[in-house]
Amino acid sequence: MRYLFLALSLLLFLGCSPKSGKEAGFLVEKRCHGDLNATMARLKSLLAAKRLTVFTIFDHSANAKKVGMGLHPNVVVSFGDPKVGTKLMQCNPSMGLDLPLRIDLHTDYEGIVTLSYTNPTYWSLKHNIKDKTCLEIIRKLAIGMDLLTDKVAGK
Repeated sequence: MRYLFLALSLLLFLGCSPKSGKEAGFLVEKRCHGDLNATMARLKSLLAAKRLTVFTIFDHSANAKKVGMGLHPNVVVSFGDPKVGTKLMQCNPSMGLDLPLRIDLHTDYEGIVTLSYTNPTYWSLKHNIKDKTCLEIIRKLAIGMDLLTDKVAGK
């Protein structure tokens, strides 16, 4: 119980402090410069430069249109490194619920683009990860996602 309290305290102290954009701890949101197409192009370019695999792109607004409904542009890009994801799923198979990594790019009624993603820091609690190697991977992923999304947002 003491370790759980310590872990929660550290997450609240380190994981929830707003560094850039609007962060609510579990979900990180950053306002982007430019339109959705420019933001998507930056994301794809950065992922290719880092040799990360883009597994799929979900176009929620196109799917809404197919069923006769309207939705502001909203796209989710699913990506990652299978070696890293496999290692995390070896620590706990439930990690497959949060992998591959995903970034949601969406526009509001004024056309302002925002990106959102789940803060990897919370995976250690959600999936009961205690393995030091996996905890280090999660720490690096949290830092990497913050840096990547700053670039995607045009910061």
